[in-house]
Amino acid sequence: MSFLAKKSSNEELSLFPGMSAGGTGLSADEGRLAVDVYETDKDIVAVTTIAGVEPENLEVFVHNDLLTIRGRRQNECEAGDYLVRECHWGAFSRSLILPTEVDAEAIAATLKNGVLSVRMPKIHRSKRIAIKEA
Repeated sequence: MSFLAKKSSNEELSLFPGMSAGGTGLSADEGRLAVDVYETDKDIVAVTTIAGVEPENLEVFVHNDLLTIRGRRQNECEAGDYLVRECHWGAFSRSLILPTEVDAEAIAATLKNGVLSVRMPKIHRSKRIAIKEA
C-alpha cells in the first residue's frame, strides 16, 4: 500500500504538526489552499482549485521533499457592505511533504479553468540485484 493510500481523507501531509490540527501556521491575512494529492506508478500529482488567479501571480516550487504553492488572488469587486463574505482575497500558500523523491527538473505545472495541476515524476533509486551462483 502506498504512503498516500494510508492517509485518511481528512488527514494532511504537513511539515508543521499545528497546521493539521486546526492551526494554519500562516499569518492571519494569508489564506490556505485545499489540495488533493494522488500518485500513479510514475508520478505524484497535486491538484488545487485557484479560480481567479493569473499564472504570473503563482509560484510553485519543490525544495528537497517539500512542495510549496503560493499566490495572490486580487479582489476586483468594489468594497461595500457585504451580506456574505466567504471568499479569501489576497495571499495564499500551501506546503506539503512529498512521500517520495521527485525529479525537480521534470516537474510540470498546468493551469486550466481555475484548476492547477502539478505533476512530479518519481525518482526510482531502488534496484533489484540478481544473485549469481558462484
